[in-house]
Amino acid sequence: MLSKSMNDLYSAMRVYFYMQIYSKFETKEATLTAVESFSMECIKYLGEPTVSEFAHLMGISSPNAAYKVNSLVKKGYIEKKQSENDKREYHLCPTEKYMKYYRISQEYINTVVDRCMKRFSEKEIENLDSMFQIIRSELMPEISQQPQEVQ
Repeated sequence: MLSKSMNDLYSAMRVYFYMQIYSKFETKEATLTAVESFSMECIKYLGEPTVSEFAHLMGISSPNAAYKVNSLVKKGYIEKKQSENDKREYHLCPTEKYMKYYRISQEYINTVVDRCMKRFSEKEIENLDSMFQIIRSELMPEISQQPQEVQ
């Protein structure tokens, strides 16, 4: 039962996001493909990774990752910023163009959180938040890095 509930919640969030993306970006030039969308979510999750860090998380070769990154750079969704510590290294940074795309899902999460705050008691919210933190920090060891804060 819990598995179905978690899957239903995750699916509903993604479907809402896709509904918004299709309605707002379908006619725009250089929209993200599904694979590029997944890639951008991972880059955003990592913060400002190098191509190598991105490749490692995705389980793909560095040349394959570089190809995907270059496509995203050409479309204007990420930029490469040279590392101040190691001038040979570049970090992948989502652009404002991507952040507009990303905020669509974040806005819906905020809407659902607001609804939860109205529907549940303060104690229930604290318990839910605690459970989410435990799930993320203890029960998902496959994703070792914590997500970056939303900007």
